[in-house]
Amino acid sequence: MRIALGLEYDGSRFLGWQSQAGGNTVQDALEAALAAVAGQPVRVICAGRTDAGVHATAQVVHFDVDVTRPLTAWVRGANAHLPREVAVRWAVPVREDFHARFAARSRSYRYLLLNRGERPGLLAGRVGWCHRPLDLSAMRVAAACLIGEHDFSSFRAAGCQAKSPVKTLYRFDIVRQGDLVLFDCRANAFVHHMVRNLVGALVYVGMGRMSPDDFMRLLEARDRRLGAPTYAPDGLYLTGVEYDEAWALPQRGRIMALPCLSLG
Repeated sequence: MRIALGLEYDGSRFLGWQSQAGGNTVQDALEAALAAVAGQPVRVICAGRTDAGVHATAQVVHFDVDVTRPLTAWVRGANAHLPREVAVRWAVPVREDFHARFAARSRSYRYLLLNRGERPGLLAGRVGWCHRPLDLSAMRVAAACLIGEHDFSSFRAAGCQAKSPVKTLYRFDIVRQGDLVLFDCRANAFVHHMVRNLVGALVYVGMGRMSPDDFMRLLEARDRRLGAPTYAPDGLYLTGVEYDEAWALPQRGRIMALPCLSLG
């Protein structure tokens, strides 16, 4: 039997999603919790691997088991064995050909940037931070060139394992809510560190260290060495994974909500 799960987590204390020999990853915690419910080892596959310190409100995974449990056991039972920073939101049975990663049509991320003179206290580990004033109008002009299919090599981590740097970006919105600047983006897929590198370059635009034309030339250069530093993982959230309606996942596998973090 194949089961799909939706989960959320605070990535601050974890070394990322993917299982490691030393443990302390979200995958390790989830597989241990599911194994306790199933009474057998469980291996999960996720829609999108997140780095150390990165959060998720809408991660989707699937796993196979040969035991039968009520769906509530995969939610409440797993949650009873998970650390407080991780919670399963829903569980549904799916066909054997469902794949959390390969069946996904798009993924959405939000970056939360605290833009004020003082560093975060209450939101430490939950937001990025920029203490200088930002010109959001210039940042939006720069971000407009990202929409569509592009080679994102200038925003790709050196160790990226994606087969191609060419991705299609459907959306990139920048809005302010009080002291928070929200970057919302959706694409068919992302290269490693793509969102954090885009935010870093756009912050340079907002500070006047790079013009929108410079940003466009950076995209066209396909050279990561020319870009701005990678922004901190603290403010990055996986906020949605889109699937065809035929899979009948809750909210089509997308949970776009974030905790209320508006300041000002």
